[in-house]
Amino acid sequence: MAEEAKTTGPVRMVAIENMVENIRYKSQILARTNKIDSAVSANGIIGFTAGLLCALILILLPAFLVG
Repeated sequence: MAEEAKTTGPVRMVAIENMVENIRYKSQILARTNKIDSAVSANGIIGFTAGLLCALILILLPAFLVG
């Protein structure tokens, strides 16, 4: 009976360690996703303005050169 307790102990620890590693991995992915989402939200106006200016230049510059 003492031998059974010794064999089940490490197996349980391995399972717990695997679950802990899985939780750590998922929490790191969640933290990275939140950081990216915050960065995109903070820089949305700047990106929209830059994209609008580039689009206007690409549309209006050829129109002025042709006309």
